[in-house]
Amino acid sequence: MFPESNNGYSYEDCKATSDWLLAQTDVRPLVGIVCGSGLGGLADMLKDQVAFNYKDIPNFPQSTVHGHAGRLVFGTLKGRPCVCMQGRFHLYEGYPIQKITLPMRIFKLLGVETVMLTNAAGGLNQDFKVGDIMIIKDHLNMPGFAGNNPLSGPNDERFGVRFPCMSDAYDRDLQQMAMDVGQELGFGDFLKEGVYCVLGGPSFETIAECRMLHKLGADAVGMSTVHEVIIARHCGMRVFALSLITNQAVVDYDSEEKANHEEVLQTGKQRAEQLERLVSTMVTKIEHNNNYA
Repeated sequence: MFPESNNGYSYEDCKATSDWLLAQTDVRPLVGIVCGSGLGGLADMLKDQVAFNYKDIPNFPQSTVHGHAGRLVFGTLKGRPCVCMQGRFHLYEGYPIQKITLPMRIFKLLGVETVMLTNAAGGLNQDFKVGDIMIIKDHLNMPGFAGNNPLSGPNDERFGVRFPCMSDAYDRDLQQMAMDVGQELGFGDFLKEGVYCVLGGPSFETIAECRMLHKLGADAVGMSTVHEVIIARHCGMRVFALSLITNQAVVDYDSEEKANHEEVLQTGKQRAEQLERLVSTMVTKIEHNNNYA
């Protein structure tokens, strides 16, 4: 029916994958969590785990990046059924953009209603410090400007409409809840909000690019998340996302600083516990707010 149906990301392919997963576990997740670089510990918090290596899941891509474990973990977080991606996929790994976002459609077919995404990002906002957690309120989609959008190609109405709205991509109630929970947990000093810009990578940004992005209104820059958000919203899931600011983007030609992936993973380790507490506390409150259970 669709030209892409033999590529592994048609509706039928996604349904076959979700059916395969549902046959292997009794967990019926309402929340889907995506762990960014060095932040896979969120999945370790799940109780009664049933885990699948990506390579064993039909039609699923495989993670090739250090710091991304490559496992899909089902379980409960404080009694709430969840599914968690330990490791995600990026444009720079060479996958088609439709393949990168495939897990979001599988989440939808598993019954997920709310997606929570985390990532590691470089801080462009000069008020941000390394170790800050930024609640994403909006995004700039640079690959999208160049025509690389995960919704390019034929639209399958079973997933969503041809032209989805993105002005409400990030759920405002969940943003407010994150702020409230962060204050309760004593995270006020390092909890920020801002605009996330996605680039293709894998090379880090030049100084001129950082300056440009900051002028355009970006507070943080990274290589993930936005494509997943577009697909999650297309198929009607609520979205919450946050960035761990793991390095300060270099905007000064006199600076000796250089961005590197090891720094990203190290900051992830140091702040991971607080980030996990923030997300897990939110998961318990989503249940009460929306009476999903």
